[in-house]
Amino acid sequence: MDVTISDAVKYIGVDDTTIDLFESQYVVPEGVSYNSYVILDEKTAVMDTVDKRGMEEWEKNLLSALDGRKVDYLVVQHLEPDHAGSIARLVELFPEVTLVGNAKTFSMMPQFFDIPLEGHTLTVKEGDTLSLGEHTLSFVMAPMVHWPEVMVSYESKEKILFSADGFGKFGALSKTEDDDWACEARRYYFNIVGKYGAPVQTLLKKASALDIAMICPLHGPILKENLEYYLGIYNTWSNYQPEDRGILIAYASIHGNTAAAANKLADLLREKGAEKVVVSDLAREDMAEVIEDAFRYDRMIVAAASYDGGVFPCMQDFLHHLQAKSYQKRKVGILENGSWAPCAAKAMKGILEGLKEVTLVEPVVTIRSVLKDSDLPELEKLADAML
Repeated sequence: MDVTISDAVKYIGVDDTTIDLFESQYVVPEGVSYNSYVILDEKTAVMDTVDKRGMEEWEKNLLSALDGRKVDYLVVQHLEPDHAGSIARLVELFPEVTLVGNAKTFSMMPQFFDIPLEGHTLTVKEGDTLSLGEHTLSFVMAPMVHWPEVMVSYESKEKILFSADGFGKFGALSKTEDDDWACEARRYYFNIVGKYGAPVQTLLKKASALDIAMICPLHGPILKENLEYYLGIYNTWSNYQPEDRGILIAYASIHGNTAAAANKLADLLREKGAEKVVVSDLAREDMAEVIEDAFRYDRMIVAAASYDGGVFPCMQDFLHHLQAKSYQKRKVGILENGSWAPCAAKAMKGILEGLKEVTLVEPVVTIRSVLKDSDLPELEKLADAML
């Protein structure tokens, strides 16, 4: 895998194409990349390491790029194991290396590694710089994007922003070279970073003062062109603004009857001119994909069967995911199904009413077991209200 950055800045990351679940929860059919970089100057600096899963290949890439030189600095921007997993190995290879991080980095590091720190650390804060020769790194603190110790680094000679988890995406570089960036970057952002919109906004404001020609994230491709697009879409996402006009219908159906009602409602919306309607089966589809669409579109309808005095579990799980990721600034309609004591709407409302700037649309539609012609007027009303 040949990733070109510049004569002095080398990519030494690795692809992981055998991982089944990223963070043990996100399906990654195209794998994921663990990005790491080395800057070759009078002094050498490695920008983060990789997950232990890729350590052997990463070590080969590192030693090849060094071509006999030693590592002077390891800049630790993020301590999460998929980026810090090879720190101990680097220290073993280069015992005199200086680890560069902030105060929070070094307070947390002993939780992960039993390595000697005294005399081998350089603690930096906002605005501090580190000269490597012709290349100079400036450090920008980015707490809670998405861990408290996160920082990013700006190299002024080549105008590179090393952005930690910011601007990352799912997908191994070798398998996704020609893929649309936004799809898997969106799923990555809202499921991993989405809760932390305010810290991302703070980081974007800091980044706006930098002259950036290239963004080097810790997952996904290096971004070299049309950077205004990437910065703009991150601004939209972190402000919790809808990216597109459209309606997600997320349903939780036991025997198919709620699914039939959800699909009928989708047909009505399309007939009435809805810009985009996406229908998702919460029992079967990737939850992270549905979360992505919930944030992408400006409206959502939740349709669920009643279950054990509440709501069918996959709908409850979905709404709790939205709650955890700070879902907000959307219009939401509700459809419930119940054979003897419909209660799904009450359970769904109980979660949705606690979300910021979420407007619940009337009417709440209740069907009893199977959708009937007599239910259609209420479905029509809900469709009209959503439009």
